[in-house]
Amino acid sequence: MVKVLVSDKLSSEGVKILQDAGFEVDCKYKLSPQELKESIAEYQGIIIRSDTKLTKDVIEAASNLKVIARAGVGVDNVDIEAATKKGIIVMNAPGGNTISTCEQSFALMLSVARNIPFAHASLKSKQWERSKFKGAELYSKVLGIVGLGRIGKEVAKRALAFGMDVLVYDPFVSQDLAERIGVKLSDLENLLKTADFITVHTPLTPETKGLISDEEFSLMKPAVFVINCARGGIIDETALAKALKEKRIAGAALDVFSKEPPFDLDIMDLDSIVLTPHLGASTQEAQVNVAIEAAHCLKDALLGKAIRNAINYIQLDPETYKIVGPYFNLAEKMGLFMSQIIEGGIKELQISYLGEISSYKVDVLGAAFVKGILLNQLEKGINYINALEIAKARGIKIEQVKVQEEEEYVNSIRVKVITDKEQRLIEGTLFANKEARFVKIDNVYTEIEPSEYMLVIRNQDKPGVIGFLGTTLGKCSINIAGMSLGREASGDIALTIINLDSALSPEIIAQIKSNPNILSLQLVKL
Repeated sequence: MVKVLVSDKLSSEGVKILQDAGFEVDCKYKLSPQELKESIAEYQGIIIRSDTKLTKDVIEAASNLKVIARAGVGVDNVDIEAATKKGIIVMNAPGGNTISTCEQSFALMLSVARNIPFAHASLKSKQWERSKFKGAELYSKVLGIVGLGRIGKEVAKRALAFGMDVLVYDPFVSQDLAERIGVKLSDLENLLKTADFITVHTPLTPETKGLISDEEFSLMKPAVFVINCARGGIIDETALAKALKEKRIAGAALDVFSKEPPFDLDIMDLDSIVLTPHLGASTQEAQVNVAIEAAHCLKDALLGKAIRNAINYIQLDPETYKIVGPYFNLAEKMGLFMSQIIEGGIKELQISYLGEISSYKVDVLGAAFVKGILLNQLEKGINYINALEIAKARGIKIEQVKVQEEEEYVNSIRVKVITDKEQRLIEGTLFANKEARFVKIDNVYTEIEPSEYMLVIRNQDKPGVIGFLGTTLGKCSINIAGMSLGREASGDIALTIINLDSALSPEIIAQIKSNPNILSLQLVKL
């Protein structure tokens, strides 16, 4: 009989799903690390929440464990690498708290706009101060939403019902999707200048950390209200405190913080901010929903029916994986490369598999490319399993085509990326020793190995440009590890791609751009 351990408090609805599947379910809460380590070997599945820590030591002791299900979104309390090495599937339940977090955002928006917490405290102290708490309406105001994922979409729907105009900043949302929802796409600067309310619903990544800081607050209206129910750190709390103290914005409301609890942050002492202790998912309904979602995921995985919401799993038979596997890294790096050189929001991806590889199950390589192209903008949880669904949810059309006839190479992957501003193309292949190469960018043939730092330059095809680049980088002690040159025709625009041993400072980039023959420069990090 399959045995499942529920090590954190789980709604009874989730437990019943497991029991009805015929599993033996043990609910043992608050186990010490040692107790968990000693007992986990007898279970094939485990459901956890945030209290249980599945460390490397615990996972190594889990000799029979096949599936870990987290009843919630974050899996920071699971050693993903250790689980992957041991062949344990790690799953989460990302959809269960969507509505509760959306509603928390509106609760905070209304609370700060209408001064509800402050008026409540005043009245409880037996003060009747109606004129002191004059608020602002949501009707006919502009709501700026940063990030149109599953929660951002629900916020948008409700904002429209309130009679608000909705602006959205999300580089990975297509115009078609925005029109279907009824919102308008915007760049971040315009959103910050225009919105009367701003709410963030983007994951915390290196790109979004401190996304709203001093410079961004300086662009906002004095009457704007800022709300964060997403992740602490997206809004720079020091900059927020400064903006509130100087009355450069009207107010703010936060449910999440860069440090929790946030007792030593400056914002704690301000009167123009509403604070709640990370309550976005803290509703009875959300707790039931994540329990049900996690239980179904674990049940189906253990019964061999389906794999959903997996963080670290892709389903390929061993023989297929032997052929297709080496292309995963190539496809993902192609996507990551393109994400840093394209302009505009992605509308469509046309992925072609050329040559012998097309006879295999290669659709999964499309997921690898999509993972790469979305990785910098989304949560680290994006993986080969959920990448295509995430892209679809963001309105990105994906077409995958198999072309059995060989062209320049025995096998290659070619992707055309269509945005609302341009079309770009990249093609990649593996050499006989399985080394990845980018062999075509747009209409220019190249041959460059993907590396950690790559300098992509479009320049006039004139003598002296390459010498200028080498001299400039040399003077700055930047080593060139490799270089590829290409052009469509003599005297035409040339493409120069350089592998670097280290990143470039803004000053070095400015020096290179100062050459009138340099038309564009992009530093790519893979």
